Amino acid sequence: MGRPRVLLADDHVSLMDAFRKLLEPEFEAVGTVSDAQALLVAAWQFQPDLIVVDIGLPFLNGMEAGRKLKKLLPRTRLLMVAMNEDASVAVDALREWEAGFLLRKSAGAELIYAIHELVPGKAFVAPTVPQPLEPEFKHPGVQSDKILTRRQREVLQLLAGGLTMKETATTLKLTPRTIAFHKYKIIQDFGLHNNLDLLKLAIREHLVTPE
Repeated sequence: MGRPRVLLADDHVSLMDAFRKLLEPEFEAVGTVSDAQALLVAAWQFQPDLIVVDIGLPFLNGMEAGRKLKKLLPRTRLLMVAMNEDASVAVDALREWEAGFLLRKSAGAELIYAIHELVPGKAFVAPTVPQPLEPEFKHPGVQSDKILTRRQREVLQLLAGGLTMKETATTLKLTPRTIAFHKYKIIQDFGLHNNLDLLKLAIREHLVTPE
């Protein structure tokens, strides 16, 4: 059996170059792409064993790209790379992808180990993810799609309270991309259509009070 084939998807070119150099001794880096549309094309073209996906890919967020990839190439393993330790993002990734979650700040040290774990079919979660959520990673299907996570409740409360996504990101010490991801997930999971629906959900969840 040859070396595992890995496709890299990240809009930080310098980081992808560093990943490629890091992987080349043990893996075959079949290609690099910098947006989600190019990722879907390259994934079908190369059909790699594993894809490293940045959650903040342009044109289509990394989670949605991963969802499409699982339908397109169900046997290909997926490893999400995120900027922060927001554990609820990792829970969503593992529940939907059944693969891995890696923090960008520790990717250099953990990338090779993560791939070695994922290619044979195991899951991988960055060691810095909060310990209390580990059972959710081991049994990712337990969490209901109709229950707001702690982080989703925080995001929804602030957005429904009138803060912009940028202001919400600053308040929670997250990136605007992460806030946008959580908003998208809430809308998708609860079948919402607009900001008014978000407000109604926040009222129903007792996160804000009707005026």
